[in-house]
Amino acid sequence: MDKELLTTEIEHFNIKTFNAVDMVDQFSKMAIQSRNLAVAAKIYEEMLLDTNNTVILTLAGSLFSAGLKQVVIDMMENTMVDVIVSTGANIVDQDFFEGLGFKHYRGDAKADDDELFKKGIDRIYDTYISEDELRVCDETIKKIAAYLEPRPYSSREFIYEMGRHLSDQNPATKSVVQTAFEKDIPIFVPAFSDCSAGFGLVAHQWERKDLPKVSIDSVKDFLELTQIKINSNDTGLFMIGGGVPKNFAQDIVVSAELLGEEVKLHKYAIQVTVADERDGALSGSTLKEAHSWGKVSEENEAMVFCEATVGVPIIASYAYHKGAWKDRSERRLNKLFEKKETISS
Repeated sequence: MDKELLTTEIEHFNIKTFNAVDMVDQFSKMAIQSRNLAVAAKIYEEMLLDTNNTVILTLAGSLFSAGLKQVVIDMMENTMVDVIVSTGANIVDQDFFEGLGFKHYRGDAKADDDELFKKGIDRIYDTYISEDELRVCDETIKKIAAYLEPRPYSSREFIYEMGRHLSDQNPATKSVVQTAFEKDIPIFVPAFSDCSAGFGLVAHQWERKDLPKVSIDSVKDFLELTQIKINSNDTGLFMIGGGVPKNFAQDIVVSAELLGEEVKLHKYAIQVTVADERDGALSGSTLKEAHSWGKVSEENEAMVFCEATVGVPIIASYAYHKGAWKDRSERRLNKLFEKKETISS
């Protein structure tokens, strides 16, 4: 590994030091994506003002490696999000990785990738990460699996144990996973094997051979998130990117109905994406389209066609500095699965 290329760390954006309220207010008087972003920011504020509303944040794309980790931590610590649904890369390869004390570094999108490969450096667009350090992340997942009771787990359950590990081993290193553990915020990763967690669990199951093993039950993920919908009054979606997390979170309305439960459509929905809907891809399907499936209300929805590292800090900063979160109470929804009781509004 060439340490000379791993010198300038990615710094995470701090919404507390940047007040976007005036910017968003001016955006609302403009057009195209500036106005769309302003609409989304104000819908997010409405989500937070509605104290009967459960906020579900979905994460897709390379976000934490790019500097958005602290944004999400600030949202979690200030009751601006109640549930997270994410890709595995964000939660494991990027956040848990940094929770172990490792870093992402500024790189070059036009670098010689063959040279990077030879030097043991993985590239995420213009960001670098050490392959050797990432293997430590894989190995740590295997170690966590080894001390758990061998049975099927939802990804939420396993990520909770990852947070416990960080809290015990690296309490001073802030991470989304550790904050979720401390705040009892559920994190779901429906495609949990599609990341470093998958490598660690493959190694765990290989070594266990015919012995009982830890496994991940994606159906249990779906059921648990559906239970959160059933036990919530209203729900709002703040979707960054698309893919599995977006669809998974939208689908719980239909899932609850199939269980015979009367639930409302997601009352609020905003999405920040650069995907194009014309190819029929899920990442680009509009929220208006989701209404035809009986998932999302048309009354409070906004699509923002903007790259996440630009749009998300502005939206989050606006909501933070407007202070709508101050009257919200912590949901601590992980406790729903410890006691079978209705979430209090």
